[in-house]
Amino acid sequence: MSTREEFVSFKAHYGLITGLCVTQPHFHDKKPDLKNQNFMLSCSDDKTVKLWSINVDDYSNKRSSDNDSVINEEGLVRTFDGESAFQGIDSHRVNSTFATGGAKIQLWDVNRVKPVSNLSWGADNITSVKFNQNETDILASTGSDNSIVLYDLRTNSPTQKIVQTMRTNAICWNPMEAFNFVIANEDHNAYYYDMRNLSRSLTVFKDHVSAVMDVDFSPTGDEIVTGSYDKSIRIYNTNHGHSREIYHTRRMQHVFQVKYSMDAKYIISGSDDGNVRLWRSKAWERSNVKTTREKNKLEYDEKLKERFRHMPEIKRISRHRHVPEVIKKAQEIKNIELSSIKRREVNERRTRKDMPFISERKKQIVGTVHKYEDTGRERKRRRDDNKRDAQEEQ
Repeated sequence: MSTREEFVSFKAHYGLITGLCVTQPHFHDKKPDLKNQNFMLSCSDDKTVKLWSINVDDYSNKRSSDNDSVINEEGLVRTFDGESAFQGIDSHRVNSTFATGGAKIQLWDVNRVKPVSNLSWGADNITSVKFNQNETDILASTGSDNSIVLYDLRTNSPTQKIVQTMRTNAICWNPMEAFNFVIANEDHNAYYYDMRNLSRSLTVFKDHVSAVMDVDFSPTGDEIVTGSYDKSIRIYNTNHGHSREIYHTRRMQHVFQVKYSMDAKYIISGSDDGNVRLWRSKAWERSNVKTTREKNKLEYDEKLKERFRHMPEIKRISRHRHVPEVIKKAQEIKNIELSSIKRREVNERRTRKDMPFISERKKQIVGTVHKYEDTGRERKRRRDDNKRDAQEEQ
């Protein structure tokens, strides 16, 4: 990354590669020669999943190949064949399990060539899957039917489902709070949910003027980054619905992938102009070595800006950003449309007294379903029935 030079490239699949994920070092424990090595999983619409060793020694003597008709075998550990095209992939944090999404969700063991189980709950096509990194037995998926489904691998069954007005493109779990996740939606917004209560979102992240294609959490769990079809990247605080930073360049096209670095200092983006870009998570921060005096001065300045952030002069400077003319014009049109919709709702509410008021955090939700709905009253009634039956038997 520091030299910006391509290390190696080769043909890995015959079709479009739809997903990549790097596994944990313990991922392949049954072969002693593969212990404590780094692996990567790739899936494609050619109906195959491949496990690769990504140690430097495997590719140190290999150059980039220009032959696109020959599949590379160096570094390949195993190939898994599926019945249909794969759209997403993610690996388990603790054991050697990984999940794939496509026509259905399949759970695989790296030591077996066939899937160990299939999961589905009425989705037409699974677009992405993501394991919870803290509660490792929880799996989330997004479908083309605008649904988000949560699965429990301990019972090998789905637990909750939420259907929204538009499709979800990506999902990411909070690395610090195991029950919270954020999704990227086609309605220009990202939504922050608590899986314990899916009837409303915790925060609605706005400001994009086109579909949000990808989202990722910072390692600290207090910020998210989104990549959008409007050719921009935005950074949000999880407690605020508006972005604190926007990144764009003249040549960058639609952004399809964004990722935080593990030190939370950089953001990596991929767009369909064929380039990978590296951004600072804080635009003003520099990566040089700082003295103690410089660190104290920067911390003091941040405290001052935080303390006086509501002052008009400070607020005007801190929120000012140079935005492309296309995005600025689209924002103006979008604001006119939203104000028109709100004005129409106000007029309808004046004439219809029974018209309910729907919160902004609930508007995108069509419905929620619990696979096993069980209230406290129902559990108490069941216990009383069991006691009564036991007394009658005695």
